[in-house]
Amino acid sequence: MAKSLSLPSLPFIFPSSITSHLSHLPKISCSSISFQSQSAKRQLLTLISDQQRGLKTQKNPQKLASIVKSIDHLASLGRNSVTTDDSLSATWRLLWTTEKEQLFIIEKAHLFGTRAGDVLQVIDVEKKSLNNVITFPPDGVFFVRSNIEVASSQRVNFRFTSAVLRGKNWEIPLPPFGQGWFDTVYLDDEIRVVKDIRGDYLIVERAPYSWTE
Repeated sequence: MAKSLSLPSLPFIFPSSITSHLSHLPKISCSSISFQSQSAKRQLLTLISDQQRGLKTQKNPQKLASIVKSIDHLASLGRNSVTTDDSLSATWRLLWTTEKEQLFIIEKAHLFGTRAGDVLQVIDVEKKSLNNVITFPPDGVFFVRSNIEVASSQRVNFRFTSAVLRGKNWEIPLPPFGQGWFDTVYLDDEIRVVKDIRGDYLIVERAPYSWTE
């Protein structure tokens, strides 16, 4: 195997004392919310920067709690945003996750004489498709195909349809398995933050390339 894996009415009138008080309340603008989001995003990216895509976090409950708290803060800032439109369509590359299956493959790939390369989510909202991909440079790849449906402003439902393990000159089809949903709780031009049906978290960045089968 090692070699083969080579988103006019009257105005209201308030007593002057109330209007005077209201005038001193802080104003919340879109720009201030954006500033808060960017600051929270930077904090989150700093927290995960040395976590080896989540491998180190598995053994550090305190670090995990800090990261989840940071994710929840970022999600609260983006709770009214739409993250399931066309901006969701992209090749997304893994930065950090709590998904045990992905982390297991990343960690144990060496046992098969290879290593895990980029771990990707390839989403096309218009085509209602999602591929979960783990690459094994230079030629190996394991990917799971899914059909997706937008369920709300932040939720997408998915159903796995098939899986393939592919080497340089060979391919093994695997049976489809599972269905569920994920919420994209934050999305911008650079990253996407997700929480899924199992309570797992995923932080991905827009990859500098597009992956295709």
